[in-house]
Amino acid sequence: MGENVRAGRCVVAVDGPSGSGKSTVSRRLAVSIGARYLDTGAMYRAITWAVLRSGVDLTDAESVAKVAREVDLRIGTDPQGYGVTADGVTVDREIRGPEVTGAVSAVAAVPAVRELLVARQRQMITNAGRIVVEGRDIGSVVAPDADLKVYLTASEAARAMRRSAEDAADVAATAADLARRDKFDSTRKVNPLQQAADAVELDTTELGIDEVVARLREMLTERGVA
Repeated sequence: MGENVRAGRCVVAVDGPSGSGKSTVSRRLAVSIGARYLDTGAMYRAITWAVLRSGVDLTDAESVAKVAREVDLRIGTDPQGYGVTADGVTVDREIRGPEVTGAVSAVAAVPAVRELLVARQRQMITNAGRIVVEGRDIGSVVAPDADLKVYLTASEAARAMRRSAEDAADVAATAADLARRDKFDSTRKVNPLQQAADAVELDTTELGIDEVVARLREMLTERGVA
């Protein structure tokens, strides 16, 4: 991927709830503009995996933070083949499982965990120079000076259908889980899920991935950073 990264700084912040299309859109956009890609959600999921493996109580913020500080977390930034490891263990598949999914919002709400990962994310953005970053607080907290901030949305039904198809899960159960996570992430005290004041909101309910990527490319061209 290194030789495919173009010159010139370009930071794109992509936020939004689960099932809005953030990951697929962000990866494809990164490839399209010759940029790196960072999935911040995968970082929180990897920490959650480590916390669950350690056996500490999820409500014990101090213990959760201790695990987060001590785990050797590594994540790639190649949009065509990034990987995640925790303490030398490849956890790409494990962090997408139901156990981690059910616990990640609680772990991500711990202030010390967010402080730790936000600092690391900012450093990775600085080092990359040209990167598409996706998450829930990128435009508002992690990269407030991003060249383009986008908040992707979609109807609850569309989000549930997409996520259940990815996970081969029941649509109704998926919808309930998404609603739970939306409420948790939007009401946490530290860095809640929210749209940055200067972000462009894009409803992807009726749009295909290529259409969304094309629209983002147009926005970047208008800003002179595509």
